[in-house]
Amino acid sequence: MASPTVVIASLVFYSFIASFSVAANFYNDFDITWGDGRGQIVNNGELLTLSLDKASGSGFQSKNEYLFGKIDMQLKLVPGNSAGTVTAYYLSSKGSTWDEIDFEFLGNLSGDPYILHTNVFSQGKRNREQQFSLWFDPTVDFHTYSILWNPQGIIFSVDGTPIREFKNIESKGVPFPKAQPMRIYSSLWNADDWATRGGLVKTDWTHAPFTAYYRNFNANACIWSSGSSSCPSNSPPSSTSSNSWLSQELDSSNQERLQWVQKNYMIYNYCTDTKRFPQGLPSECNTA
Repeated sequence: MASPTVVIASLVFYSFIASFSVAANFYNDFDITWGDGRGQIVNNGELLTLSLDKASGSGFQSKNEYLFGKIDMQLKLVPGNSAGTVTAYYLSSKGSTWDEIDFEFLGNLSGDPYILHTNVFSQGKRNREQQFSLWFDPTVDFHTYSILWNPQGIIFSVDGTPIREFKNIESKGVPFPKAQPMRIYSSLWNADDWATRGGLVKTDWTHAPFTAYYRNFNANACIWSSGSSSCPSNSPPSSTSSNSWLSQELDSSNQERLQWVQKNYMIYNYCTDTKRFPQGLPSECNTA
């Protein structure tokens, strides 16, 4: 296992690499879907902002649907007293048995850290929450939040550092999102009934409007359109091809980094919550 000093240096290095993402044009990739003007695309399409005030929040969604992909987005979160607010950034399909892969950033009082809440839904099955604190202040600068979703599993990463892995273990009866195309969504909204200390701390509207910022979207992904995928089905991915992410898994170095982050920054794991699951932990929790 790598030492804390080595891992911190590695986190800084990967953060440095992540800052060089190629800028996307939000006009081409996303639509503002709600908020009555509180969501805006500015700087010739290089920056997107979402705002929340007492009347409404705001949100956007991707123009494309995807069936597997490596999705990167840089976010800078609401600064200061963000208690009661939630910035959600996620992939989701539609219907009663939907799939979903979530990043949710739970605001907090000034000086207290954000909580990064993650979840995976498969065929409508939920309750797979893991929560983390972060090793930096996510309101000071942009950081890259990534979802790698391929047939082998789902990996959540922050600035290139893996924080969570959800493997495909359908062979053990655990549903895995693999058949429903998903869009990318994001929203900034008021959730002071639960977001901060279980709803004990309410949103202070004297600090409104609250604003989150987005840039440098990148999707190496299979676009789903008219019932077919943009990824060729007859050519398996290789380590040198543009769709090498389709077969990507964590190597031993990244496994060590994942374990170190989970040991030092994970603050809730449904797989250890025996009070919540008195009849036994979910089956995926018993798989190494």
